[in-house]
Amino acid sequence: MTVVFSLHDVTLGYDRHPAVHHLTGSFATGSLTAVVGPNGSGKSTLLKGLIGHLPPLEGRLERNGLRHSDIAYLPQQAEIDRSFPISVIDTVLLGHWRTIGMFRSVTRAQWRKAEGALRAVGLDGFGRRPIASLSAGQFQRVLFARMLLQNCPVILLDEPFTAIDAKTAADLMRVVVGWHGEGRTVVAVLHDLEQVRENFPDTLVMAREPVAWGATAEVLRAEHLFKARQMAEAWDDRAEVCRRGGG
Repeated sequence: MTVVFSLHDVTLGYDRHPAVHHLTGSFATGSLTAVVGPNGSGKSTLLKGLIGHLPPLEGRLERNGLRHSDIAYLPQQAEIDRSFPISVIDTVLLGHWRTIGMFRSVTRAQWRKAEGALRAVGLDGFGRRPIASLSAGQFQRVLFARMLLQNCPVILLDEPFTAIDAKTAADLMRVVVGWHGEGRTVVAVLHDLEQVRENFPDTLVMAREPVAWGATAEVLRAEHLFKARQMAEAWDDRAEVCRRGGG
């Protein structure tokens, strides 16, 4: 089994304040993993660590040969400014950034791929609309279309189905399953446990520290979810970075 990300007693946080403690494990190449846990349990922080936005405060995180451009990252919608005056098609075309850079022109073939990506997510004919005019679900479809063009082997999704309608969630879930079928590695922060059980072979349950990590059928058990809730209730937001073994 080849591995995309390896974590060795990793602690992640902000200004020396920990949000993820002592996480050890790995994400296998081609795996489809859900990350679940109570609010504030470090799930989004973990994704930011995987992509390299947050260096570990302690421990070691290895990306095993991945370049930054090999990873497509979708943050929560709340982190994205939609006030910028840009059209749907131009937003999707940003998925070609690795190829066209800042100064090259978009080719006709690249434009056709962008239109095809919009069709694939159910937005045929939306290309000229400004992104500010879209609903939350429509905008999420645009972001998925952009990731289709990025064509990355590793995809990180932070709450991709939050605040969107059920049909959009189902349509985009099929895109995620398709990525998995193509052998891509997908890690997604999710809240809908039934959605996780139905679609994700592997799950990591977190409550700042790892609670359980492995096959979803074994991990999403009542005792693990109860333990995560207990750990969340015991959080001390004033805690400093903890160290093990006196190191």
